[in-house]
Amino acid sequence: MLKDDYRPKALSACAAIAILPLLASFSGLACAPKDRIKKQIPASRPAPGTSGKKPGGYLKTTRPYTIMGMTYYPLADAYGYEKVGIASWYGKKFHGRPTANGETYNMYGISAAHKTLPLGTMVEVTRLDTNKKIVVRINDRGPFVAKRIIDLSYGAAKRLGMTDRGTAKVRVVALARGRPGPRGGPPVVVKPPPDFNKGRFWVQVGALGVRKNAERVRERLLFPVERIRLEPYKHMNGDTLTRVRIGPFTDIDAADEALASADRQGFNTAFVVAE
Repeated sequence: MLKDDYRPKALSACAAIAILPLLASFSGLACAPKDRIKKQIPASRPAPGTSGKKPGGYLKTTRPYTIMGMTYYPLADAYGYEKVGIASWYGKKFHGRPTANGETYNMYGISAAHKTLPLGTMVEVTRLDTNKKIVVRINDRGPFVAKRIIDLSYGAAKRLGMTDRGTAKVRVVALARGRPGPRGGPPVVVKPPPDFNKGRFWVQVGALGVRKNAERVRERLLFPVERIRLEPYKHMNGDTLTRVRIGPFTDIDAADEALASADRQGFNTAFVVAE
């Protein structure tokens, strides 16, 4: 399990902004890697006929902030954002604390932290080794660890099946423009988030190099025989393996139940795969 004590205590964007002048005086000479500094966003002018003041509770998310000597420049718009990298998750240490947008962090909920996407952006996160997907809303800042592009809540990470291993390679695609709607409302969604609870899912129990061993695993599984598939495939190293899979399931909850059953039967390395 990933320990979540790597995250700095000052995760809130508000807190980061408050200490910006002080940090800048000490860290102004420190250069951030180019992939961490997206672009500097000029201060926006108020619309004609308005005071320029934001509605109560609205946090201006395009203001640069500094964490651990590194300055980050949040994007003004998330439209078109897509990136592949490492996802991690955070849990108990931050449960109940304020997030960067002022909400209370619920580790069992579905949310995420990102360094530069506008707060409120809806993103599709795909775990690349299983093709399992989830849609989350960005409400916090982080992860402030090199080579990690998104920090998922425990609940979101659990749905992707990555809580035990701690990290996973993912693709993050923005589904919302990231700009507030009228009067600081929610961002405009480019398209309705797909329902990733429906689809075609398998529980993969293992991948074995000897087919006889795969057949023995099939005999041990307490599932209807018609639900168990032995599927040969070529590994990237050239070896021919046999996957042992249970399914298919058209609902993620049914797949999760089968996964829990496989775990109780002693197959604790099983995981859900989406096709």
